[in-house]
Amino acid sequence: MLQMKTWITLVVGSCLLAACSTTRTVPEGDQLYTGAQVEVKGPPSLTTRQQKVLRADLGGLTRPRPNSRFLGIPFKLMIYNIFGNRKDSSFLGRLRNRWGQPPVLVSQVSLDRNVQVLKSHLENKGFFKAQVTGDTVVKGKKGHAEYTATTGEQYKIASVTFPTDTSELAHHIRHDSTNSLLKVGEPFDLDLIRGERLRIDAHLKEDGFYYFSPEYLLVKADSTIGENKVNLFITIKDDIPSVARLSHRINDVYIYGSYSLATAAADTSKAHARNYEGYYIIDRDNVFKPRLFSRTMQFTPGEIYKRSEHNLTLQRLINLNVFKFVKNRFEPAPWVDSPRLNAFYYLTPLPKKSLQAEISGTQKSNGFTGSEITLRWLNRNAFRGAEHLNFSLYVGSEIQSGAKTDTAKVSNSIAEIKGNTYRFGAEAGLSLPKFLVPFIEIPNEGGFAPRTNFRLGYDVLNKRKLYTLNSFRGQFGYTWKQNIRRNNELYPISINYVLPLNETEIYEERKRQFPTLARATERQFILGSTYQFTYNDFVQATQPPKAFFINGLADLSGNIAGLITGANIKTGDTVKLFQSAFAQYVKLEADGRYYHKIGLNNTWASRVILGYGLPYGNSIEIPFIKQFFVGGNNSLRGFRSRSVGPGTYMDTAFRAEFLPDQTGDIKFEVNTELRPRISGPLYGAIFLDAGNVWLKNDDHWTGKPGAKFTSKFMSQLAVDAGVGVRLDIQLFVLRLDVAFPLRKPWEDNPWVMKQIKLLDREWRRPNLIYNFAIGYPF
Repeated sequence: MLQMKTWITLVVGSCLLAACSTTRTVPEGDQLYTGAQVEVKGPPSLTTRQQKVLRADLGGLTRPRPNSRFLGIPFKLMIYNIFGNRKDSSFLGRLRNRWGQPPVLVSQVSLDRNVQVLKSHLENKGFFKAQVTGDTVVKGKKGHAEYTATTGEQYKIASVTFPTDTSELAHHIRHDSTNSLLKVGEPFDLDLIRGERLRIDAHLKEDGFYYFSPEYLLVKADSTIGENKVNLFITIKDDIPSVARLSHRINDVYIYGSYSLATAAADTSKAHARNYEGYYIIDRDNVFKPRLFSRTMQFTPGEIYKRSEHNLTLQRLINLNVFKFVKNRFEPAPWVDSPRLNAFYYLTPLPKKSLQAEISGTQKSNGFTGSEITLRWLNRNAFRGAEHLNFSLYVGSEIQSGAKTDTAKVSNSIAEIKGNTYRFGAEAGLSLPKFLVPFIEIPNEGGFAPRTNFRLGYDVLNKRKLYTLNSFRGQFGYTWKQNIRRNNELYPISINYVLPLNETEIYEERKRQFPTLARATERQFILGSTYQFTYNDFVQATQPPKAFFINGLADLSGNIAGLITGANIKTGDTVKLFQSAFAQYVKLEADGRYYHKIGLNNTWASRVILGYGLPYGNSIEIPFIKQFFVGGNNSLRGFRSRSVGPGTYMDTAFRAEFLPDQTGDIKFEVNTELRPRISGPLYGAIFLDAGNVWLKNDDHWTGKPGAKFTSKFMSQLAVDAGVGVRLDIQLFVLRLDVAFPLRKPWEDNPWVMKQIKLLDREWRRPNLIYNFAIGYPF
């Protein structure tokens, strides 16, 4: 057996050594091509940033590309080298061809062609006097290309002239000239000229010119006027189709509500068309109510064609989530008083009902590992109006995998009762594609249909050997979007009722020892309203250099009930509903994030979270399930989840026996993170986190000294720092962060940087926190 292992080791080692010679399969007399280097020279007017952008652009245009690398290692070339002499038909040959990459050779480089490509790109950017030279540099069995680009002065736009004839088309182009992308004094840029043609076309599409195309425009440039300036002339081609010069109106709209690809010929007949509010609806099986389509369509027969309404209609139909395919076409209609178009919509429904099972797993920074199984049933068209009726069942569990605290080691008996957590529940929901408001009809325009939502849910949480809770929840409200970036959620009625089923003797004993534990099992009755607004730049097709994400939440509870009953817990006037004191509070939360691209591949991300809860009347603290917390893999990564605060409060005896579960009425958190690209989809991270939570009321009521929010809150922040790596493959992100505390506000000397001992195992065990997660922290 030892000889066999030795033989395998020698074989694998020999293969790796052979592969390490990247020039092993390079033919005699040739060299391995390692890439191109581009030097950009220009006059003083060429800024350092312009040079950097041009260098990156020009370097990306050279061909061929060198062998791909990951972390600087050409793995595909190594695979090719290992099996380079295998036949194509053999297993190893097929493996080589599939996963390997042959060496890119210097002989494949065409200097003349690359020089011409680089010069053309510079001319397209307004450097009309640019000169480019190129040469290859060979050292041994490797070589690279070197190019020098001398830009000269960049030409600027002196004037822009739009079509001057008296046609309707020219009039519409001139009418929107103030929004032109081409500005006097700006650099000449062919990409900007292409963008201007697209802008004019988009404007004309809003004025009914359905058959117009950007290709019908010419932009002529006169660079002979001197002083490195150019005059631009936008003209309309003479030979464009006559129909492209005319503005069109919508004539008739035909909607095929049950279109089938298998029976397309029969499904496109107009024989069974039914006119409903000006729309012709063909739905012989009455799968959908006609009102659904009149409410969804953004086109009105007789109005001018607008591409924005065309796109919004398609978007609304898709977002109803009842159609598998949405097709559309226009065709010329007989003239009435102006050119007209007939619109046709072919809608293929999704299966009405579906059943889905989902299995998920979680790993939390407080040492819990869990899994959950969810079964969902969905009816996409419950009442023939694209209403979504759904039911879901779930069951899950969490097992503690040895979370450690920095206060004391946990005894075996206590660790046992901290163990497993089980939960199961059910939810029913109904979603209507409209605003359902009694006696009021609220119109909604845009590409997203509003939704009226009803939800009912029941959950059971069983913490083994501790306690069992059951909760009932119900919601009624609305969701809607003004556009793709702005989302709103308003729930005028939001009810949550939490009731303990049982508590074990050991938990009751611990409650007497640690009164704070009573918060987790107290009855909670929340009767309120919530509103949430989200602004997100990342839902756009391309991410801008500076992007924002903003989320705001307003949560109100018990305000009307408190006003009617005059509840005041501080004077002993506590009011109960269903044998539970109803919660009375105002909760506000704001989450703001800013993302700034540094260079081409690096990002600096920052976040600020502000949370404020005001308990009053019938409540001393806002409900436990509504309170704020910090710590964990998406918060303060140098501290375990819920282990910080409130304020400077620290009950070491409590935290030694129970997992941290510290919450507060007020929250402040700030995070900043630099995300440099390492190689390919691999990114790094260097981050700093700070934050804490506090209680609104003083020690007399809460029993937690140091927990009250005061003007000294900035000196009570917990701070941590760390590094991480992210594997971003677009579909998902795998993340590993390693962090440690810099400041512990509950200690006499909060700054603990001098205590850092990365090589000391006893220091690392409570202080070095590993966070493995899916997705970015923010």
